[in-house]
Amino acid sequence: MYISYNWLRDFIQTDLSAEEVSTLLTDLGLEVEGIDEYQSIKGGLAGVVIGKVLSCEKHQNADKLKVTQVDIGLEESVQIVCGAPNVAAGQTVAVATVGTTLYTDSGESFEIKKSKIRGEVSHGMICAEDELGLGTNHEGIMVLENHHKAGTACGEVFSIITDQVFEIGLTPNRSDAMSHYGVARDLRAALLQTNEIPALITPSISSFRTDNYSGAIQIDVKDNDAAPRYCGLRISGVEVKPSPEHIQHRLKAIGVKPINNIVDATNYVLHELGQPLHAFDAGKITSGIVRVQKLKEGTPFVTLDGIERKLSNEDLMICDGDAPMCLAGVFGGLASGVTENTTEIFLESAYFDPISIRKTAKRHGLSTDASFRYERSIDIELVKYALKRTALLIQEVAGGVFSSEIIDEYRSKQEPHQVLLKFEYMNNLIGYEIPRETVKKILQGLDIKVTNVTETSIGLEVPTYRADVRRPADVVEEILRVYGYNNIPTGTKLNSSVPDFRKQLSNQHQQRIAQQLVAQGFYELYNNSLTTPKHDANVEEMVTILNPLSSELSVMRTNMLYGMLESIQFNTNRQQQNLRFFEFGNTYHKTETGTKQTATLGIAVTGQQLPNHWTVAEQKSDFFFLKGVIQTLFQRLGIDVKETPGKNTHYKESIDFHFKEKHIGSLGLVNIDAFKGLAIEQDVIACTIAMEPILNNANQNIKVAHLSKFPSVHRDLALLVNTNTSFEELYQIAQKTERNMLKSVALFDVFTGKGIPDGKKSYALSFTLSDNNKTLTDKQIDKTMQRIAQQYEKQLGATLRQ
Repeated sequence: MYISYNWLRDFIQTDLSAEEVSTLLTDLGLEVEGIDEYQSIKGGLAGVVIGKVLSCEKHQNADKLKVTQVDIGLEESVQIVCGAPNVAAGQTVAVATVGTTLYTDSGESFEIKKSKIRGEVSHGMICAEDELGLGTNHEGIMVLENHHKAGTACGEVFSIITDQVFEIGLTPNRSDAMSHYGVARDLRAALLQTNEIPALITPSISSFRTDNYSGAIQIDVKDNDAAPRYCGLRISGVEVKPSPEHIQHRLKAIGVKPINNIVDATNYVLHELGQPLHAFDAGKITSGIVRVQKLKEGTPFVTLDGIERKLSNEDLMICDGDAPMCLAGVFGGLASGVTENTTEIFLESAYFDPISIRKTAKRHGLSTDASFRYERSIDIELVKYALKRTALLIQEVAGGVFSSEIIDEYRSKQEPHQVLLKFEYMNNLIGYEIPRETVKKILQGLDIKVTNVTETSIGLEVPTYRADVRRPADVVEEILRVYGYNNIPTGTKLNSSVPDFRKQLSNQHQQRIAQQLVAQGFYELYNNSLTTPKHDANVEEMVTILNPLSSELSVMRTNMLYGMLESIQFNTNRQQQNLRFFEFGNTYHKTETGTKQTATLGIAVTGQQLPNHWTVAEQKSDFFFLKGVIQTLFQRLGIDVKETPGKNTHYKESIDFHFKEKHIGSLGLVNIDAFKGLAIEQDVIACTIAMEPILNNANQNIKVAHLSKFPSVHRDLALLVNTNTSFEELYQIAQKTERNMLKSVALFDVFTGKGIPDGKKSYALSFTLSDNNKTLTDKQIDKTMQRIAQQYEKQLGATLRQ
């Protein structure tokens, strides 16, 4: 939000500089993020001086150019080549000297340089008024009155308005400060604590009088909940034209583009008082009735930007009878807008329900100065005053007469909110006792009325413009920000709460997982939890956003895969093929009882395991690579998981992980076709794991074992097994058959094809055997391998391959 220093001083007279005001506002909670310089003529005409044309001769090499000698207050005159048809000797002109920077209407700059034009040297430029920002005429140079002295800076000749503009980072709760008047109120409250007694000056409306009653328009509010207060006034005989310069410069200083005197007047009061207003062309209100109501779903309506929008039956509309004219509090309609042919207007000032306005604005993707204020709640008691103020301003800049009385539909008056503040509560919350008289003085400066005072508490009446002050804690915050946080002394005792070590331990486990993955070459991702519903067919499980920013961010993610796949696609499209990613985040699902949020770890790999090099054979980051990474994580956390064949539609082939008989995750080759809108040509292996059971059961016990003094023995088996037999089944059978001597089982070859019967595949397994107490004999080894082979044949029908 932008606040003009000059405009602010219209409301409160102070000798404080802009920098001092900035500091005071920041201390009050209206954080000033920067101060910008505004000049009515950009650059302030620096380098532009008064010149006297001493001579003017035709250019020998160009019919339309002239060579002039110009006195610019130096010891010698300068030669300037000029193409203006009206340049002549004896004129007083504005000269942009060499090195001067001028600005175009679009804000672009260009520097005046010494140049040679058709063989003649030119030391500057004789300017037209549009080149200096002093007008729009470009038919010739600007000729000034002769009494100006040569060499005088044009910045001294022309009235240049300068201002300093505060950029304030306004918090959403401070709707009362969304105007120059609101900021001035806060500034006054602060100055009162410094023993200054500044007056808060408000625009006078005492001259408002209804001229006649010839143009009365009826107002019919059908929905008083959505429009608790609605005021209207007809003004006839107005002349639509550009606004006076002082109004245009005020608006330009805060970044508002002037349009015409009617629209500028409504914008002026909006930024002056914080009350949005709208002017309709009264000649286009053919029914004679302004009706505030909601229309049928799908009703077409063309807004001021020329776009046809389909209305919701929840959109509050301002209508000409039953024909829509305006999205209430958000955006006007094209058909009822003020044009250069408008001669009478209907001026609206209203209070609309903040929730209704916010929903309409989000629904149609609109954000305007009016909706910004209505969404945050304005002062319902300011509505009629602002209407009178705007009407008088329009009469001042556009003429006209007030041809109706003000119609004010305000059926249920809003009473000030009552708060009881206990002194003990306030002191405990602040941690310091502010003198009670100081508290009363601060409340008085904030327009919070003291209704009664006892030894233990104080009764307060909060003004209607402070929609954010509802609780005793809110009042304490108001007192504290005006008193000054920096004025609260720092105590000698430091209090601290005992942390929840269980949560801390969980964070340590997560950090340990992240460190291990990073050590293995993985990069951590942070994706948005909001996503598009297009990528997943399980729409019924999705948690939808009530007021989404866009359709692409309208649901909460149901899995971690889509975000990681988008990151992979983004990188592979930029020649980054070998990728390893992981991400901690939440997934969200609808359930029969409500919604469920699950903390999840997602891991994905694609491309080669190692960078391409002539000494290293290519090896893809395949299923077994990622499985090894996952198994290492489980081992480090002391988690014993079981694996079963997976049936997840997000994967072409997968396995599921189970912990304590519960499914906790899946690992597999991603089925890219299951995710709409993605085009990744290389294989992606991914895994998702539910974090809560892992973190809650992670075992930190470190097991230490003596190294065996006896040698280990390796034996291999080549087996013919059914195609649906998994290595996990072979591994578990071997471990159960020989629990003592068997140290490891590894799969080093899988083969199908020539020589292998249909429905079969060949598995080559390697077994490592050892005994910590003795050296194994061939007889013991052969007996163990025979028992394992027998169990394979008995349980799986496996046979030794000859």
